[in-house]
Amino acid sequence: MTKWTIRIAFLILVMGGGILIGTLTAPGAWYAALTKPAFNPPNWIFAPVWTTLYVLIAMAGWRQYEARAHGSLMRLWWAQLLLNFLWSPAFFVLQMPWLALGVIAALWAVIALFIRGTWNWDRPSALAFIPYLAWVSFATILNLSIATLN
Repeated sequence: MTKWTIRIAFLILVMGGGILIGTLTAPGAWYAALTKPAFNPPNWIFAPVWTTLYVLIAMAGWRQYEARAHGSLMRLWWAQLLLNFLWSPAFFVLQMPWLALGVIAALWAVIALFIRGTWNWDRPSALAFIPYLAWVSFATILNLSIATLN
């Protein structure tokens, strides 16, 4: 495969997976009825934030794949994607905020490990994951707040 084929495949995988998960697990009446903290963002913010993050996640993924397709950092990349895609079903479908908190805490740890692992040899991938870590940090606090309030 050419580099461009790999890059397009990663974009399709991450963006397509995110769109599919978002569509299948869209917040409904249960979520609307929950008590939320004052810092809960408006619903319209999630699509542009996740679109940007998914492009950065895909970029880091293809960089790892092109460098070391079977290395430990690539395994961390796959782990974060799996945890990312598991959070919405845990929260919105199973309606289990405490379970979702465990998923997002694991996601946060894997993202941090990925940043640490790529920092010295692939700085662009590490930097691409910093906004992701920031957003997941915020989402973790939001998840905890919703679980506690409800």
